[in-house]
Amino acid sequence: MGTRKEHDFIGELEIDDSVYYGVQTFRAVENFKMTGRRLQNYPFFVKAFAQVKKAAALSNKELGVLDADKADALVKACDKLIAGEYLEQFVVDMIQGGAGTSTNMNVNEVITNLGLESMGHKKGEYQYLHPNDHANLGQSTNDTYPSSIKVASYAKLTDLLKAMNELKDELLVKAKEYKDMIKMGRTELEDAVPTTLGNTFNAFASYVKSDIEKITAAREAMSYLNLGATAIGTGINCHPDYKVLVEKKLSEITGVNFKPAEDFIAATQDTADFVHVSGALKTAAVRLSKIANDLRLMNSGPRCGLSEINLPKMQPGSSIMPSKVNPVICEVVGEACYEVIGNDVTIMLCSERGEFELNAFEPGIAYGLFNSICILENAFLTLARKAIKHLTANPEACKQAVLNSIGIVTAFNPVIGYEKSASIAKEALQTGKSVGDICLERGYLPKDEIDKILDPENMLNPQMKTKRKE
Repeated sequence: MGTRKEHDFIGELEIDDSVYYGVQTFRAVENFKMTGRRLQNYPFFVKAFAQVKKAAALSNKELGVLDADKADALVKACDKLIAGEYLEQFVVDMIQGGAGTSTNMNVNEVITNLGLESMGHKKGEYQYLHPNDHANLGQSTNDTYPSSIKVASYAKLTDLLKAMNELKDELLVKAKEYKDMIKMGRTELEDAVPTTLGNTFNAFASYVKSDIEKITAAREAMSYLNLGATAIGTGINCHPDYKVLVEKKLSEITGVNFKPAEDFIAATQDTADFVHVSGALKTAAVRLSKIANDLRLMNSGPRCGLSEINLPKMQPGSSIMPSKVNPVICEVVGEACYEVIGNDVTIMLCSERGEFELNAFEPGIAYGLFNSICILENAFLTLARKAIKHLTANPEACKQAVLNSIGIVTAFNPVIGYEKSASIAKEALQTGKSVGDICLERGYLPKDEIDKILDPENMLNPQMKTKRKE
């Protein structure tokens, strides 16, 4: 298709005429080769940016600062991007210098050249429609970029919450299914006192429910935007009514109630909202990793481990040991959670690096935040669908662990005292005898009372017995 000449204040370049991006995008591609992950790999971010640009064009048209034909061409181009078209044109690396200017210009140039085509002009004929003068009218990277991060994050956090609810529901199904199945509780990997497998899964569900509440609350911070702040929050080169109108238009486009930030100066330089969201994601990751690891330990065996549950067999587990099956789903979920925890550190450091009226490290924040949300969504869905939904229990193994445990000697404490109970436990460890047999041999309690005290179901409920007199 040949080439076209485009220029910026640095100079002139030949651009392949088949592409819709322009000179500033081309320079960014040459300058930033960090991650190999481009804007096109985050379609929800491209969509969010197009929604912001559409709201801007509609607002500028209504305010009379942008000709209707130009605004309509920009809106038409934005609609194509919102629909998922032309993703291949978003070629800038996600991590970049310049506070996101290259991303903003990649979007401006693609929208402009699509708009030019719809107006009957050629790509690069910017005298008719310009990336800066029209697609970026009343805007700056410093308000459109962070606002687009928030719009995208709000959408993806909504997807994450759906995935979290799916896992919670699957856990509650197992909690109900195994509510009466006795198992041994453990503290510090040592025998403790009995519980039920249902209690275990119900506790897991409570973790997830708590994190759903935290992430839902944190998501609200993503609804306050600084659109209309332009360069540093003063609104220079922006119509005075724009910031209210553009939020209204964006809310209509997205179906989310976006609102102007209370202080545009503060909102343009402060990125703590992203730190807040990342912190909630990190907490969810820590808990999810704990769930996955507990499942992995409960599944251990099949003959030399705990073998309390059976995780679904997903794939062969060894290239040398026949029949070995590994808990790969729990393992991959743990690795995903560590990625989220690491991203939280990156986001925190990038946020801390903001100086004066702008944080130049927002691309690092966006990259870490988007990756955390996406990988956490996948982790929740993977654990729900490939582990929890189809796992089964081994009730006999659970029961035998309780009956053979020394930890159940704790139930004797209120009746014979801590010292005698500790002495029973010590002898049980040395001889292999059951704690009930030792208690009976020593004459501390009659058999019927021992059996009643050590009944696993009795040990599941709060009880305080009167201590026997010496």
